[in-house]
Amino acid sequence: MPFEPSDEVAQYNMARWHALAQANALFTRPYLDLDTTAARERLDPDGRLGDVTGKRVLCVAGGGGRQSAAFALLGANVTVFDLSSDQLQRDQAAAAHYNLTIKIEQGDMRDLTRFAPASFDIVWQPYSLNFVPDARGMFREVAQVIRPGGLYSVMCANPFTCGITSQDWAGDGYPIRTPYRDDAEITSADEAWVFATDATETEDAPAAPVFPPREYRHTLGTLISGLADSGFVLWRLDEHTHQTPGATPASWEHFTSFAPPWFTLWVVQRPELPPPPAQRTYEMEA
Repeated sequence: MPFEPSDEVAQYNMARWHALAQANALFTRPYLDLDTTAARERLDPDGRLGDVTGKRVLCVAGGGGRQSAAFALLGANVTVFDLSSDQLQRDQAAAAHYNLTIKIEQGDMRDLTRFAPASFDIVWQPYSLNFVPDARGMFREVAQVIRPGGLYSVMCANPFTCGITSQDWAGDGYPIRTPYRDDAEITSADEAWVFATDATETEDAPAAPVFPPREYRHTLGTLISGLADSGFVLWRLDEHTHQTPGATPASWEHFTSFAPPWFTLWVVQRPELPPPPAQRTYEMEA
């Protein structure tokens, strides 16, 4: 039975990823040139995961034939769960290319109830959290399917730079123009590298228009407190940035020298810890 999106958010994301796949955007291209060394470097250059042989891994909102293939090459038992049938086809293609077994599931990342409680050792979420408005709800879903002591790696937008792009260069910086508000809907243009070829790193205009990304800001307080409320303890935080001396203003390299556009939170499920106290809201006095 074909998957039916539950609301307008899912409908928009499905349509956008279909258009991105048709345009062969960067994150729709499966990894087809991996060996075990390259797979480890793609996933875990700092060696944090250890041996994943036999580990149960859920790549949530992680279709595209990239992380799923890398984990499977390293011996993990991989399930990839994604909204986009186009992206899942790439996971199937990558699995066939390497003669690997990868379990493919289509669905909305906001509903993981099809999976049994504590059924995964690792939940791996590449950049996707900001495509839905409720980060806390996403964390609660993950908390239900990950085992105690399990590792959750989630990549998300830096909430302070969410919605700012290299095209916002103002001559002396990249100004913040939208309020720092939780779940604010932000639409901005794709960066040129989204449609760049691997060989030339130059933009290839899509044959058909691609809807702009629609994202939702999640404040730092929501991210950290939301994870804590779901029983997670912060282990590491990686900032994704570049330091490129002499980069051309209004280029991606120049923009990311100012501030990281993304970071990755590595957290561990510790349900035995007492819940944190209720969160208070602090406002500056007039």
